[in-house]
Amino acid sequence: ATILNGDLGISPSATVNGFPPGAVTGTIHAANPTAAQAKLDLTAAFLDAQGRSTNSQTLPGNLGGLTFAPGLYTNSTSVLISGAGPGNNVTLDAQGNANAVFIFQMGSTLTTGPGSQVILSGSAKASNVYWQIGTSATLDTTSIFKGTLLALTSITLKTGATLDGRALARNGAVTLDSNTITTPAP
Repeated sequence: ATILNGDLGISPSATVNGFPPGAVTGTIHAANPTAAQAKLDLTAAFLDAQGRSTNSQTLPGNLGGLTFAPGLYTNSTSVLISGAGPGNNVTLDAQGNANAVFIFQMGSTLTTGPGSQVILSGSAKASNVYWQIGTSATLDTTSIFKGTLLALTSITLKTGATLDGRALARNGAVTLDSNTITTPAP
């Protein structure tokens, strides 16, 4: 069963599947005003992240084994986090600035390899990491992921994947399978 340490919301539908047996420590908002406002906020955040371009840096197709400083990174197609050993991880280094922000834009999909990790260093915080995804995201089995996923279509967390962040899909489902999701501290 999935454990969601935070709130769960859906709008405009009122159908929430899998809770229970999944557990939510916060509140379930199904087709209520809070869920409707959250969907509006998601759309605004997605469009804001998508529309940013000032000082954008090129985001490689595979982030495995790489380290990124705070900033805006863009890839017009798909992004992968995958590799062997340390190459299966990506590090986000805030360089001692706890307020540092990371924004990753991808035109299509985001996919992680099994057991991959997003590692935060140098005072980086999951609450300041944003992944704007042009279509869908898939976190493979036992991935450890950090940040807010803003997907146009859908998000899938495969068996045992963990997320220190939020999984927000504008037009499709968030599919979970024995996951732990924790809303990050501000």
